[in-house]
Amino acid sequence: MLEIFGTIGPACSDRDTLAAMITEGMTGIRLNCSHAGLQESREMLMHLRQAEAETGKKVDLMIDLQGPETRIGVLKEPLFLSRGEIIPAEMLCLSDAVSAALMPEDRILLDDGKILAEMTDENHMQIIRGGMLQSRKSIKIEGRTIDTPILTEQDLRNISLIREYGVTSVMQPFVHSGSDLRRVRSVLKEHGCGDVRLFAKIETEEGASDIASIIPECDTVVIARGDLGNCMPLWKLPAVQKEISHACLQQNRPFMVVTQMLTSMIDSPVPTRAEVSDIFNAAVDGASSVMVTNETAVGKYPAEVIHYLSMTACEGFHYRKKCL
Repeated sequence: MLEIFGTIGPACSDRDTLAAMITEGMTGIRLNCSHAGLQESREMLMHLRQAEAETGKKVDLMIDLQGPETRIGVLKEPLFLSRGEIIPAEMLCLSDAVSAALMPEDRILLDDGKILAEMTDENHMQIIRGGMLQSRKSIKIEGRTIDTPILTEQDLRNISLIREYGVTSVMQPFVHSGSDLRRVRSVLKEHGCGDVRLFAKIETEEGASDIASIIPECDTVVIARGDLGNCMPLWKLPAVQKEISHACLQQNRPFMVVTQMLTSMIDSPVPTRAEVSDIFNAAVDGASSVMVTNETAVGKYPAEVIHYLSMTACEGFHYRKKCL
């Protein structure tokens, strides 16, 4: 069965919208715990349960843990960063670990690389590629990783609430090796959640290179093209996606494809031809699941997004079966 995942957020937090998404084919929904944990999302999740009751269909509730991902802090208001502008790094409300890691001439990728900056000294950065920056967006130092724990205190709190909130899957970000997943499995078992599915997000070159050790330790591999695309020239990303897909198929391990699958639909009621081709080809390549993020969490047309995602992925799934 091909799984269709949306992401819950402000744009789809009411019962009616969630019910429409389920009706359009959504089989699972992701809660991004980097923005809000289970307790903070109680009302949205209550609406999800109401939508399930209304449609008569249960969906997989997945929590995407914070993990070792680095993000900027909570801004007083969104920042518009102009090309050539020099700003103090402290304006981004960075954690101590990120601030300590910054060095002159570092290239800084913000919000999955939409914004690019370069450190002019230890405390200031110049904007090379500008844009609007919102709170809690990702930050990455190009070519380097910042050493942070695989599970944060917030992750441990969310894991302790898995049974209470009916979570059925956990997504672990920035998996570098199989040992990372063994640590997560151990914590899940400690909390009586050993049966919860574990999804491993491949978002770094290290993870892509060590995919052979990762595959046996997870239930599903996630080809997370956002941060993975920050680790390499973008024109190399499709080949890496194919290599991970092939490795999963060889070991009979399900894999998910995610990131910017229908990004134009954040503002448009219909997708681009390139986007539907991307979804179709992911299914033809053997993906067991596909997922959208901002498209449903903050976009204008969450139900329409699920409609196009589901219909296109199913076309690809059936085409693959016909051709095998």
